[in-house]
Amino acid sequence: MGGTVNPLRVGVVGAGTISAQYSACLQRLPQLRVTAVSDLSAERAGALAAEHEGARVLELPQLMASDDVDVVLNLTLPRTHADIALQALAAGKHVYGEKPLAMDVAEGRGVVEAAAAAGLRVGCAPDTVLGTGVQTARAVVDAGEIGVPHSATAFMTTPGHERWHHFPDFYYQPGGGPLLDMGPYYITSLVHLLGPVERVVGVSWRPSPTRTIGRGPRAGESFEVTTDSSTAGILVHASGAVSTLVMSFDTWAARLPRIEVHGTGGSLSVPDPNLFDGTVEVYSAASAPEPGPGADHEANWRDAGVRAGYLDAGRGYGLADLAVALGEGRAHRASDEVALHVLDVMESVQRAAATRGSVELTTTCERPEAIASPVDLTAAAVGA
Repeated sequence: MGGTVNPLRVGVVGAGTISAQYSACLQRLPQLRVTAVSDLSAERAGALAAEHEGARVLELPQLMASDDVDVVLNLTLPRTHADIALQALAAGKHVYGEKPLAMDVAEGRGVVEAAAAAGLRVGCAPDTVLGTGVQTARAVVDAGEIGVPHSATAFMTTPGHERWHHFPDFYYQPGGGPLLDMGPYYITSLVHLLGPVERVVGVSWRPSPTRTIGRGPRAGESFEVTTDSSTAGILVHASGAVSTLVMSFDTWAARLPRIEVHGTGGSLSVPDPNLFDGTVEVYSAASAPEPGPGADHEANWRDAGVRAGYLDAGRGYGLADLAVALGEGRAHRASDEVALHVLDVMESVQRAAATRGSVELTTTCERPEAIASPVDLTAAAVGA
């Protein structure tokens, strides 16, 4: 893990807000070197390129044709994710992109098939699941410390992004909503913890027909909500475990956990899957207090410590994992296969909500290989 690799030369497409987080990580990861940047704004592209020695600002066709770009880091808007990925694959480049893989499963399947035909890799966020939070939780599950896992809960509840986002309209239009926005973090974590999903049931609702922007140049302006702003789903995993998922932009306050996994021998509390780290706690049935008044169940939760995952990780570690995987000849973890399956889960929950029924998924995936111990990718040696 993290052995000698050649740096993968990265061409960044899209220099918007999220690129700053990627840039900070790419500067300290020896597996990656930014050589080119392309953006609709030459000013933004120049500012990002200036953070990486030797990086050039190129028009998109030039970047795709460049001999010193091995992989395209696709940080564009979701509606262009598939198009940029297909252009990169046609140009003989590997691709790593922000979530979602594509706007729908049919489009995403086209990307996966094009990569397979070209013998190229496609990776996709979220890579938060590769940090010490979810990977330590997985280590606990895999060690059998909560027995056989049979269920999980996953909650993402906020009062809505319009309270802080200056241009929040797209979150409340078709293609938006809390499930598509935040669902990838939670569902990808559930796939790592419990494996792929076979069938789903879903419901969704829209309590408010309009929203009012709270900050920025449009503060006080109202806009129409044209997609459901809350979704709940039941996910039946191939393992037999069942996950309950609630994603909401309509909840003012809650004391719900982010993710919990329950097994025949205990329970597991998983930290925020939108972050790379956090405290993992375990509740053991073997040491549970006797039932009755005064039983202190809180005292039975214990910190699992840091057992696995990429240390001090940030956005871009999935791309570094892809670079190492190429050198080691193994599958990369933040893969197109997983991203397509997660997209299928979300699309199927929406379809189940619309039809008031259950939906069988058309995709599956292998449970990604665990990162079995804490790994510092910044310490990896880089080949000449």
